[in-house]
Amino acid sequence: MEAGHVPVLLDEALEYLAVRPEGIYVDATFGAGGHSRRILEQLTSGRLIAFDVDPKALERCGDLPAERFTLVRANFRELARRLDELELSVIDGILYDLGVSSMQLDVAERGMSFREEAPLDMRLDPTTGPTAAEMLATVSESELAQVIFEYGQERAARRIARAIVRRRDEGRLPRTTTGLAALVAGVLHRYGHRERIHPATRTFQALRIAVNDELGALRESLLQATDRLATGGRIVVISFHSLEDKIVKEHFRSDRRLEALTRKPVVPTEAETSANPRARSAKLRAARRVEEEP
Repeated sequence: MEAGHVPVLLDEALEYLAVRPEGIYVDATFGAGGHSRRILEQLTSGRLIAFDVDPKALERCGDLPAERFTLVRANFRELARRLDELELSVIDGILYDLGVSSMQLDVAERGMSFREEAPLDMRLDPTTGPTAAEMLATVSESELAQVIFEYGQERAARRIARAIVRRRDEGRLPRTTTGLAALVAGVLHRYGHRERIHPATRTFQALRIAVNDELGALRESLLQATDRLATGGRIVVISFHSLEDKIVKEHFRSDRRLEALTRKPVVPTEAETSANPRARSAKLRAARRVEEEP
């Protein structure tokens, strides 16, 4: 596992996944491999399929047993197609650890953080799709305000969108993370008021979600995962954003093939959030596939 990356709610996730030694499981978000390694420890004749869009993910799984582990470099919205390619029609469980890993945040050139100057990229898969900079160069003011308000839950979304588009019209649109962060901070700055988080945090989150269509991918993948689950199979989802959690909660509630195992989301203990501050917003929900009614 990559130094510095700590899996969130690791014990709780494995408890709800209830791994059977001979089962077929999916880690929908391989990341640094923390969850995958724990799953593999509990498998004997079973198999684990892991998904990750990051081209560097392959470098982080060289020590894993090839006879029981397969890495698929794809977004989890491709779950059904990729499982078909592997001739796997049924799985016993799937784990999602949503959001951006500390590795992606800490690599400046990915453009997801404004701690260091970097190009405005924000793509989870840096080999495909438009960057955040390309999105800002073309999106309308109203659409941008909607993205920042809905995905970032930023009350000043209209003011921020207006300022960005004004800069664009002047030919001075920021092309770097620090440039955009400074622009947003200038719009929101209140003299004498100390912010708990950087003023640009919500805007950056919103742009990242939009660039990667993270919520659309989650909806598609949850449905595909439910289709593939064996009776008694489990879906476990760790989310870090209220919109993600809402999608998971609604899917577990509305799909009659599923029985929710968590009445309320499981959250990290005080000890875990003290040791790993990035865990503080995590919520875990789990569900089990039940027999379909005749």
